[in-house]
Amino acid sequence: MSFFDSLMAGLSLVGHIEAFLALAGGVAIGVIGGAIPGMSATMAVALTLPFTFAMQPITGILLLLGVYKGGIFGGSIPAILIKTPGTPASSATILDGYPMAEKGEAGRALGMALWASCTADLISNLALIIFAGWLASFALNFGPPEFFTLILFSLTIIAGVSGDSLLRGALSAILGLLLATVGLDLVYGTNRFTFGDPNMMGGLNFIAVLIGLFAIPEVLAMAWHPTAHLGKARSLGSNRVTFADYKRSFRSIVRGSLIGVFLGSIPGIGAAPSAFLSYSEARRKSKNKENFGKGEVEGVAASEAGNNGVAGATLIPLLALGVPGDVITAIIIGAFMIHGLQPGPMMFILNVDIIYGLFIGLIVSSVFLFFIGGAAIRGFKFVADIPKRLLIPGVLVLCIYGVFAVNNNIFDVGVMFVMGWVGYAMMRYHIPAAPFLIAFILGPLLEDNFRQAMLMSGSDWKILFRGPITWFFWSVTAITVITIIRVGLKATRDSRRARAERRARDAG
Repeated sequence: MSFFDSLMAGLSLVGHIEAFLALAGGVAIGVIGGAIPGMSATMAVALTLPFTFAMQPITGILLLLGVYKGGIFGGSIPAILIKTPGTPASSATILDGYPMAEKGEAGRALGMALWASCTADLISNLALIIFAGWLASFALNFGPPEFFTLILFSLTIIAGVSGDSLLRGALSAILGLLLATVGLDLVYGTNRFTFGDPNMMGGLNFIAVLIGLFAIPEVLAMAWHPTAHLGKARSLGSNRVTFADYKRSFRSIVRGSLIGVFLGSIPGIGAAPSAFLSYSEARRKSKNKENFGKGEVEGVAASEAGNNGVAGATLIPLLALGVPGDVITAIIIGAFMIHGLQPGPMMFILNVDIIYGLFIGLIVSSVFLFFIGGAAIRGFKFVADIPKRLLIPGVLVLCIYGVFAVNNNIFDVGVMFVMGWVGYAMMRYHIPAAPFLIAFILGPLLEDNFRQAMLMSGSDWKILFRGPITWFFWSVTAITVITIIRVGLKATRDSRRARAERRARDAG
């Protein structure tokens, strides 16, 4: 079948009202689900899956893909408005989105999040269509040593989100790595730091840690200083994202999109590390790097481009290899199998019409995301009109419900509150939470891939330098560390010089 014939066959599958309604409805469900704290995009897709059983294959799959894409963007809405990431992928958006909201620029931040998300989503979809086969074959070259060096490089982004103190950022990261070791050792089957509690054998629930770290400290701050929270939450403000904002952030958006495409095509990485890596690179290359973390619109653009760039790319290993790129595509692969479809190389031969139908639907989903996301922003702005004394307890209820609903386990709620106190202490002593979260996410991946590499080689460390991919990541890691040290030393010298000049002026 020629390209034109395949394209027309795919168009005939999606060129009816049911497919477009499913796609639009999926995006709307995803945006709402992502905007509810604790209700992640993964949960929204899982809850929608049973409704696809009676649908046509292409219609059901497009519904789930719409939920996926809407959910990733939807998480940015509460992250910006109330400092509570709706999804783990939106954690990096807090770093600049919430400070912008505090300055009365929530509308500008949400607008940039939407534009960056739609741009990255479109780039990711085009990458899926153009490079599916090539990127999938490249991802096959990644074994445990390659994953280890990639994740080691990813950990260097901690310097980019450590605020004014690299030392405090390192302390936060060490704490995150420590808590990431809690649970069952998958290699030897021994318990680590579980203290005899079976609830801790699976490790600390990520959603509980995430919400506890970012949302609960705001509740505790209100309880500690109630008079400071009697007014209304910040409004969206009259500021709108302008073309000048978009143009200034365009390089960071494209860079973040490509980072998302690359990391999304590698199974198991996920959107959260991509968002933080995109944010760190934007900060490193920006002319306004000193404004990052204080309400820089480019920071919002970079983080949202990074997490949305993953969405289409995770379908590359799914469609080309039959291997899910992340947890959400692992759920979506179930929809394929329920309808008698087996993702993989043979699908490009036996079901090429469905492949092209999905490609067309994904392009259309970017358009739906723009309009539905814009409507969602206008709808959720009413959250900002709720007095804080009512909003904060309402957020607390949603947090408890969202964390409990993940595993139906009250223990996770306890973890959330403990992490809330940890997050509150970190907030009081100006210790950044983002390095903790990055280390907590990447710690298990780093350890597991290192140990697998050692088992493969009989504890021969040379396997970590076995090919050009590992050498590439070792090189960029070394360059990044050297750059961080140089910048840190320069900042220390500048600080000492400034103090000396102040003392000289005072003495004079």
